[in-house]
Formats: sequence, structure tokens, C-alpha cells
Amino acid sequence: MTPQQLVATLIIVATIVGVAVGRYPWLRMNRATIALTGATALIAIGAIPLEDAYASLDLDTLTLLFAMMIINVNLRRAGFFQIVANRVIHHAHTPRQLLAYIIVASGVLSAIFLNDTIVLVFTPLVLDICLALNQRPIPYLIALVTAANIGSVATIIGNPQNMLIGVSSEIPFNTFTAYLAPVALAGMVVIWVVVALVFRRDFGARLVKEPVVGLHTETRLLRKSLLATGVMIAGFVLGFPIPLAALVGAAILLISRRIEPESVFREIDLSLLVFFGGLFIVTGAIESVGLSGQIFTFARPLAERGIAALSLVAVVLSNLISNVPAVLLFRPYIPDFPQPAQAWLTLAMSTTLAGNLTLLGSVANLIVAEIAYRRNVNLSFTEYLKAGPIITLFSLALGILWLMWVF
Repeated sequence: MTPQQLVATLIIVATIVGVAVGRYPWLRMNRATIALTGATALIAIGAIPLEDAYASLDLDTLTLLFAMMIINVNLRRAGFFQIVANRVIHHAHTPRQLLAYIIVASGVLSAIFLNDTIVLVFTPLVLDICLALNQRPIPYLIALVTAANIGSVATIIGNPQNMLIGVSSEIPFNTFTAYLAPVALAGMVVIWVVVALVFRRDFGARLVKEPVVGLHTETRLLRKSLLATGVMIAGFVLGFPIPLAALVGAAILLISRRIEPESVFREIDLSLLVFFGGLFIVTGAIESVGLSGQIFTFARPLAERGIAALSLVAVVLSNLISNVPAVLLFRPYIPDFPQPAQAWLTLAMSTTLAGNLTLLGSVANLIVAEIAYRRNVNLSFTEYLKAGPIITLFSLALGILWLMWVF
């Protein structure tokens, strides 16, 4: 190994560790700044030329993320997610029913509007519901985030790693959903059973009172946002390029006489776009210095042994380096697998479900824990472990069995 490769390796390891943990001690850095700083350092030392760094940026994935953010901002401003929360409250008459409705709402909406967005919007609403109903929020928060992760496995637009897989694999939207939606549905049932059993003391048989939750909607914006979402989904179903269909939906919402564009752009999560851009470059550098080939020399013989083996490797990598970097590591090699489509779908399923293993398993988990902490609710690492690993084990087993059966 040359001195340049050694330095590049140290930078890559420091970056991936920082991304996995989420921060560095004594520094105010998040995943986005860690990824961008690591990418910049790799370019500066010549581990990857600037032209190759530009080429490593996956513009399809970045475009899809950007477009989905615009759509989500408009739906949130229109009050769509508050409407869903109020319907949940209205129809739930017992704690177990409330748990079921939260799981279904979180899982289904995450498949359409991105899991991170759903937990960002729904966590404060769930906390308000629990406070009004005198319910301990921990079981419902665990159900919320695990359902968001599991529900997101159903579609290409459900989470960032699925977006990356969808663009890279060119698997049609309908095909992807047909294979993985049953996994999401079965996983949501697993969540309800596990949470209801593990936290059974929190679920009495008494009726809950319907609270009054403030509902502020903008009717015209709501109609327009739902129209744009319908156009986007129709584009997916009809086979249009996924980034283009999402961008058309976003463009419809940007045509406005009433809403200033700056107010929409201010609510877009630019840090997520920066995070992805930095990761693309870091992954490009991993390939450039030859590290990816060395890593995959050990992982590939096991990963190519079938759905169960690939799932195991993906789960381990996802919890070591996070799910998006794990997918980026696999991406150059999946086309050479004996059954690439099977491998892509297995990777989408396993890296997503792996996020439920621990509180650090996905960004969505950390979002819920952080918002809850600000509201004086402590979703601790050990509290999460009461249900997270069990949910992961059973949902992953069902997913593996399902894919083995359909293939």
C-alpha cells in the first residue's frame, strides 16, 4: 500500500465511522458535514480526481430526493399529515387500536413520502396524542419508527437506499413494489404483535378519549399537492423514469401565484442532499484506491450464496457503516451476480429492515429519539432494544422466506 493509499484509507475509515456514529467528539459536525469534509479531503490528496468526483455523483438519485422533498414540504404545509393524525385518533377506541392505526399510517405513508419525512412530521403528533390520552409514549414511538422503516421497503421512493437501488437496478416501479410490498405488510403485523406483547402493561382494555388536535389546512394547496402526488405516482406506474416523474410532480407545485419559492426551499433538507453527495464521492474514492475490491473479496463468496447469505452480509454491513454506504459498496458488484434483480431486491429488503435492529440503525430512529428528547421523553438505547431486535429478526426472516419462495 502506497503512502497515498494509506492516508486515503485512514480518511475513508474516519468518514465512515463518523457517518455511522453521527458525530465526532468535541466537534459540531453532523453526518452531512462529515461526509462532505471526508470527500473534500480525498479529492485534495488526489485519492480521486476532481473530474472523477463529479462523475461519481448520482444525479438521478439526488434529483429524486430533491423532488420528493418539494412534494413533502407542500403536503406538510397543506396540513395533509395532520388530517391523517386526526383520522387515526377518531377511529381508535382502545390503546391496541391506536397502536395499529399508528403503524398502518406510518408504514403506508412512508412507502410514498419517504420514511425520514414521516417520522419527522409524525413524532410530535404521536407525542401530543399520547399526552392527551394519558398513554406512555415509548411503545408508540417504537411502533412509529419501526413501521416507517418497514413500510418504506415497499417502494423505490420509500427510503434513500431504495432510491439508490431503484435508479441503479432500473427495476420498474411496479415490479419492485409487487415483490416487496408483501414484506412491508407482514412486517407491520410483526410490529403490532411484538410491541403489544413486549409492552403489554401499557395496553389496557379501557376506551380512550378522543382528544382535540389542532387542525390547520390550506384547502387549495392540499388539492394541488394531492394532484401533484397523483401525477408522480401515475408516472411511476406508467413506466416513466422515476426521477423525471418525481420532478414533474415537484414542478407542478412550484407553479404558484401565492407561495414564495424561497419559503419552500427553506424547508428542504439540504443536509441530506449534501450527505448523499459526499457519500457518492467517498464511495468513488473507495473504488479508486482499490479498497472496495479488497472488502468485497471477503464478502462476495458469502453474499453470492443466495438470498439468506446476502441478507446476512447486508444486515451486518448496514449496522457497521449504515445502510446507504452499504448499498453504495455493493452497487458496482451486484450486476455481476448470477441473478442481479434478485440480489437488488434482497439488498433493498435487508438493508432497510436492518435499520430496526438498534436505535442507531437508521436516521429515522435518531430523528424520533431526538424529537422525543426535546419533549422530555427519553427513548433510550436499552428501551429500544426491548422490541427492535425482535422485530428485525422476525420481519427479516419473513422477508427472506418470501423472496426465496417467489424466486
